[in-house]
Amino acid sequence: MSRDSNYDHHISIFSPQGRLYQMEYAFKAASSSSGQTAVSLRGANSCAFVTQKKVPDRLMDPSSITHIFSITPKIGCLATGMIADCKAQVQRMRYEAADFQFKYGYPIPVRVLAKRIADIAQVNTQSASMRPLATVCILIGVDDEKGPQVFKVDCAGHFLPFFGTASGAKEQEAVNYLEKRVGDMKGYDKDQTVRTAIMCLGSVLGSDFRGSEIEVGYVEGKNGRFTVLTEEEIDAHLNAIADADA
Repeated sequence: MSRDSNYDHHISIFSPQGRLYQMEYAFKAASSSSGQTAVSLRGANSCAFVTQKKVPDRLMDPSSITHIFSITPKIGCLATGMIADCKAQVQRMRYEAADFQFKYGYPIPVRVLAKRIADIAQVNTQSASMRPLATVCILIGVDDEKGPQVFKVDCAGHFLPFFGTASGAKEQEAVNYLEKRVGDMKGYDKDQTVRTAIMCLGSVLGSDFRGSEIEVGYVEGKNGRFTVLTEEEIDAHLNAIADADA
């Protein structure tokens, strides 16, 4: 056993190098357990995200497999990591969103929800009797004051707004792709935003998709609702991308 192995028995024990090994294990599980990659970006008046859709068993109903969830009619969530933890996190988000609207009389802004969930995630890093959820969540919505917003919340309780971000197995490659286009993103319409996210995912994975192999969600306009694209709508975007490349 390594010299540092004695420091990973509890989540609140620092190693001599200042590392929390249990948190590192949580990040590794969140990024690699599902083997998926997720991409999200925001345009002029919309934001979108896309991820792979993997059905582990041919006998399973594909419609029951998803990593995209509706939190409120105007906020969408893409969760990567261990699916049980993802669903637990989504359930808590829905509770917090409903509680906020009951208390204050208006829908929760996406930034407030991201901060609240990040605070709860951070609490799970403080006690040896708790464990962090092995999931990274990307939240999208259109704020009444700030316009389209993309927030990323990780296991440790970080939450930050992004022009474009990624999570999962090929996160760094996707981020590199988006960094080259960050100057143009602010002028994208809804279709450009969705197609750029799809092209980014296809580029980092090095493969062409069918409509049944990816999931796409977006929010457009101040009063826009969170929408998950159907397989036919995804195929239409894939055909438009192919025509543009031809």
